[in-house]
Amino acid sequence: MSGQKNDYGKRSHYQSDNPLNGGGKRRNPEDERESNAIGPEDTVYRYLCPNKKIGSIIGRGGDIVKQLRSETQAKIRINDTVLGCEERVVIIYSSSEETNRFGENDDLVAPALDALFKVHDRIIAEEPVDDQFDEFQIVTVRLLVPADQIGCVIGKGGQVVQNIRNETRAQIKILGDDHLPRCALTSDELLQISGDAIVVRKALFQLACRLHDNPSRSQHQLLSSSSNLYKTSGGYAGFAVPNSALTGPAQEFSLRLVCPTENIGSVIGKGGVIIKQIRQESGAMIKVDSSASEGDDCLITVSAKEAFQEPSPTIDAVLRLQPRCSEKTEREPGDAVFTTRLLVPASRIGCLIGKGGAIISEMRSLTRASIRILSKENLPKVASEDEEMVQITGDINVVSSALLQVTTRLRANIFETSGYASSSGRYDSEFDGYGSYGGSQIGGSGYGAYGAYTGRMKP
Repeated sequence: MSGQKNDYGKRSHYQSDNPLNGGGKRRNPEDERESNAIGPEDTVYRYLCPNKKIGSIIGRGGDIVKQLRSETQAKIRINDTVLGCEERVVIIYSSSEETNRFGENDDLVAPALDALFKVHDRIIAEEPVDDQFDEFQIVTVRLLVPADQIGCVIGKGGQVVQNIRNETRAQIKILGDDHLPRCALTSDELLQISGDAIVVRKALFQLACRLHDNPSRSQHQLLSSSSNLYKTSGGYAGFAVPNSALTGPAQEFSLRLVCPTENIGSVIGKGGVIIKQIRQESGAMIKVDSSASEGDDCLITVSAKEAFQEPSPTIDAVLRLQPRCSEKTEREPGDAVFTTRLLVPASRIGCLIGKGGAIISEMRSLTRASIRILSKENLPKVASEDEEMVQITGDINVVSSALLQVTTRLRANIFETSGYASSSGRYDSEFDGYGSYGGSQIGGSGYGAYGAYTGRMKP
């Protein structure tokens, strides 16, 4: 691509800054990495897709993303939702060898660049036309770029980015840390391009070429859980696994939700369509035991065989179920309070309370939710003798945040007591990612803001 003229602009003065380029074409020996890993010389893009548009690149049953992979021969990975984040990271990568025909002039580009524009076109396809100027479609594109790579976009004294602004007339900004979304890594910069769709496309091409020619020194770590340390706001965005937890066999992990009997139809759906969808998307087993219900409650048991270093199917399913199995009370029109109830073995309740109530106080402070451990006399009839009940109350986002805190701690306690999560047998500084939710161990696990899934499920 270096120095080629194309229908998106001229790149003659955008020569590579990397001596390893070999004229813009780099080959990566296959024996240096696994087939799905990101190599140090690969072409990599991380495109931020609004949550509401993610379906346009996934498709039903993943058919669209499969087609995009097949057409471009690039790898496309869609990261899970991060709690409180309105965007998802789409990682697009491939060998840097320029093999794909692109644009009106059939220029050769790397598969990843070809795939980047196919993803981009699908995401902006439904953007409305500006009301003032009918012929214009105003769009904004956001990319995450490693800090050690952003210099190739800016240039000495900002000359490179200014040249691209002048040539394309696009608004191009490198936004500060306070604008980084929660799904960003701690070492990321946020590159934003705005303007008319045609202008943005030209600028995106020039910037993508710069990133192609100057790979990040850290990009091979992007798919590694150990590098999955995400920007946090309010204490956490999910979790990243401590190094001490990367070994050990799978464990059975289960959670028991107390659901009002009147909510069961919303959980199951017509013909079981909702519960089947949640089972399929989460990978967890979900059992609704209405036969054991007494009074106004029934039990929903969610379980899966899990490895500690992997995202939890059980927590994923519980967060998807939460808006449907919670009791909803309208304080006033448009102002609803949700109450979620979880049964916990008495032997594990201590990991939620902490010494002197320190842990539960911290969770309350972080989430602003009402989190209570109910006394024995207030337990529902469906509870077993050796169980206690955690009750979480607040608006849906607050309750989802608190439920993630509670369930992640319970999961960590299961693995810790089994000897796979921590050799110390206690929550210490090494295990801070689960023990206190305050350290940089917390990262993007992919549990996400599943309270928002109420809009996806069929009623």
